[in-house]
Amino acid sequence: MSDPSVPWKLVIHGGAGVIERHLLSADQEGAVRAALDHALRTGAAILDAGGSALDAVEATARELEDDQHFNAGRGSVFTYQGTIEMDAAIMDGRNRDAGAVAGVSATRNPVSLARMVMEGSPHVFLSREGADQYSRDNDLEQAPPEYFATPERRAALEDMRAQPDVFDADLKYGTVGAVAVDRNGHVAAATSTGGLTGKRWARIGDSPLIGCGTYADDRSGAVSCTGAGEYFIRATVAQEICARMRMLGEDVQTAADTVIADVGALGGTGGVIVVTSSGEAAFAFNTPGMYRGVASAAGRQVAIYADE
Repeated sequence: MSDPSVPWKLVIHGGAGVIERHLLSADQEGAVRAALDHALRTGAAILDAGGSALDAVEATARELEDDQHFNAGRGSVFTYQGTIEMDAAIMDGRNRDAGAVAGVSATRNPVSLARMVMEGSPHVFLSREGADQYSRDNDLEQAPPEYFATPERRAALEDMRAQPDVFDADLKYGTVGAVAVDRNGHVAAATSTGGLTGKRWARIGDSPLIGCGTYADDRSGAVSCTGAGEYFIRATVAQEICARMRMLGEDVQTAADTVIADVGALGGTGGVIVVTSSGEAAFAFNTPGMYRGVASAAGRQVAIYADE
């Protein structure tokens, strides 16, 4: 039984990068804030009713995947070849069970496929054709290529192709993620992404890599990352934050800030969301903005820019 006196918390992100006020119209900003709030409401309802952190982060990530404003699920960016390749991961802090997929092409909600891998297979990580087959074998909802494609993402690919030496022309990392602690003190994390615009050679970033872009451990907390994945992989960001809290006794904000500073020293940009098993939460990012939000029994808040 969950204890109603134990506080729960949900923290989300919808990507970090060159997100500045002059780059978003009033309508765009309003739509993003509404989408973040809607996702928070979905996960918060589960946690407030005594549900698990794992259920909450999956449901929250699904809402963000379904919204075309973010680079995950519907709205995923295109590869250089004009295809969609989606990655996702989920992790349960109770026992460090984890599931991940990479290069998925037709699953409507890749985060749910990651959970299926975790709970229904003997493996942690499936990729490409095998992950797609496993999704179909388990009757997860599929969607055609046109469901995922949006005019904005198509235009971003064309801009990228016009600048062949640019890795990602937008430098906007719309990866989505959620971390939560439930009334039993258990934590969980989920991350989902379409990757980078114009990515080639079946590139995989940090999002589906356990310990890099996604990590959860009841002994410390849960982390979801967004940013330049190559640097987050090299710094093993998510697990490093949890290790600093668990073994050095750092508070959550110090641990998050320290590891993001390390990413910056390597030349990388991006951000993290973190929640601990005792309910403390932190955001840390070294970009002009990060789509983000937090919900607890006290209410919900969303933010976009660094000065909020």
